[in-house]
Amino acid sequence: MVSPKRKSFALRIDPKLWNEIEAWAHQEFRSVNGQIEYLLREAVNRRKGSEAKSKPEEPEGS
Repeated sequence: MVSPKRKSFALRIDPKLWNEIEAWAHQEFRSVNGQIEYLLREAVNRRKGSEAKSKPEEPEGS
């Protein structure tokens, strides 16, 4: 199976934050890149969830 193409980009990050993410990634058996992607995906999903909750519900049949 061929994996989907991924977007590459440079990321500037505070060394202290990098160390925290690196340690966390190690604990969860992920690469730092995988951990950052996991964290971003979680944040996006949380944001989507909070947006859905803040939108007024549409009446049925609309």
